[in-house]
Amino acid sequence: MEGQSGAMAGKPTELLVRLRGIVGGSHVLTRDRQTRRFRLGYRFGAGKVAAVVRPGTLVEQWHALAACIDAGAAIIMQAANTGLTGGSTPHGDAYDRPVVIISTTRIKAIHLIDGGRQVICLPGATLDALERRLRPLGREPHSVIGSSCLGASVMGGICNNSGGSLVRRGPAYTELALYARLEADGRLSLVNHLGVALGDDPETMLNRLDRGAFTDADVMHEDGRRASDHDYATHVRDIDADTPARFNADPRKLHEASGSAGKLALFAVRLDSFAKEDGSGVFYIGTDDADLLATVRRDMLRDFGGLPIAAEYVHRTAFDIAADYGKDLFLAVRMLGTDRLPALFAAKARVDGWIDALGLGGRGLTDRWLNRLAGLFPQHLPARMRAYRDRYAHHLMLRMAAEDLVAMRAYLQGSFAGRDGDYFECSTEEADKAFLHRFAVAGAAVRYREVHRDRVEDIVALDIALPRNARVWTETLPPAIEAAAIAKLYYGHFFCHVFHQDYVVRKGTDVHDFEAQLLRVLDDRGAEYPAEHNVGHLYPAKPALADFYRTLDPSNRMNPGIGQMPMGSHYDSGPESSCL
Repeated sequence: MEGQSGAMAGKPTELLVRLRGIVGGSHVLTRDRQTRRFRLGYRFGAGKVAAVVRPGTLVEQWHALAACIDAGAAIIMQAANTGLTGGSTPHGDAYDRPVVIISTTRIKAIHLIDGGRQVICLPGATLDALERRLRPLGREPHSVIGSSCLGASVMGGICNNSGGSLVRRGPAYTELALYARLEADGRLSLVNHLGVALGDDPETMLNRLDRGAFTDADVMHEDGRRASDHDYATHVRDIDADTPARFNADPRKLHEASGSAGKLALFAVRLDSFAKEDGSGVFYIGTDDADLLATVRRDMLRDFGGLPIAAEYVHRTAFDIAADYGKDLFLAVRMLGTDRLPALFAAKARVDGWIDALGLGGRGLTDRWLNRLAGLFPQHLPARMRAYRDRYAHHLMLRMAAEDLVAMRAYLQGSFAGRDGDYFECSTEEADKAFLHRFAVAGAAVRYREVHRDRVEDIVALDIALPRNARVWTETLPPAIEAAAIAKLYYGHFFCHVFHQDYVVRKGTDVHDFEAQLLRVLDDRGAEYPAEHNVGHLYPAKPALADFYRTLDPSNRMNPGIGQMPMGSHYDSGPESSCL
């Protein structure tokens, strides 16, 4: 018979009975196969849970949260579970109390306010759904396709101050949110900083918000709270500053829900939307001269009237691995669009669970199937991109607004005269494929690992932010680290100086020692890390971030252990008796 996970396995406890009464029996999951896709991270993170609870309304979420708190359980709030550092999954099996995941993916409503200039998103709303909702209005969200995982939630971006690929918008940020917090005295309180008058009773407030039962007169616009980072376009232009433009532990952008990383239970966030840029153009640049790209970045940030819409970098090795191991994702987006992909990912996760439970072929079997299937399709990348791959190591894609195209053409023509590099202006199809290929890089290292587990120990995936004044942005590794890496994938958001660096590590390598050596190299370069995927359980929270977490959750009941902080009650590293 299939096993059950966690301390409550095998017996109907009072908490499980209560949770089933709140959300219904089919939405309280306890068996290993049922909970697998909730307790395993996309790249990192795994552990046992007592239950996964899936409320269908905000009122159910409120009651489920209260039930878990009354029972003494540790709580992990989870939306799409697309994080890359294990921040929305349990970490190991050493918790001193049962862990309950509250998954909010059933609570998907998006409410438009002020004609769509702002939105209110409930916990399960995805970036993809928000993008589709805004498209008919000629507007778009903070982040568009290009996030590391399709199906990523809006709420997850806010909780982690995620960055995104759009240069002008900075990290995902808001000061307008409705959330619950557990006070130091054990009292659960609901805080309405959403800027919407909903009443005073929690059930009434949440019920109205669920149904969108509020009017324009209930929405406040003059309280001074911001729904995006209004200052980022100026901040990123300061090319002589010795600090990064954005990183997760930046105290400037730690505010209540923003950067909270599961230390609060969020019910709604209010965000700005942005006018869609029509008539933009894309320039594809190739060079072997890293300093040439540094010059382009500094010149444009300093002198251009308009910032690029996006400036995405890919190194040749990342280009190659994505061409082979990200091809199925590329083709799926091209053939199916983004709407169906979250369901396909969920289906793959279920199949992986069945294969794992039945012992059929080991981990990575579906990845090997998908990779072989993609190989049967014809070449998917444009000829000019492939020609630049053969000529140049460094590739930069610049999307410019329509009003900046003439200036950009003139700048590139003058800047590349006599330099080791070249550029072309993309057709619409080339532009779409170039950015989609860049998007496919993010999952390519994971696929490579699954296909080649006989040669690969693991992936070390870092996201780093270099100082804005750093002229040297490429990396030179000590020989011992270099020898331990099968491949190094460098890609990122070039004008923000935020880079993703994925290292495919050889079998038999001590991965923890490998990463520790990498981090020492980054410290010497003045880099901040993580830049946009947050600390999860991979990175220690730096002092400002750790203090922020303690302020939000003084009893350490929400997502304990995040940032490698203590897991025990009130941040005690010693044992704690369970209340269950």
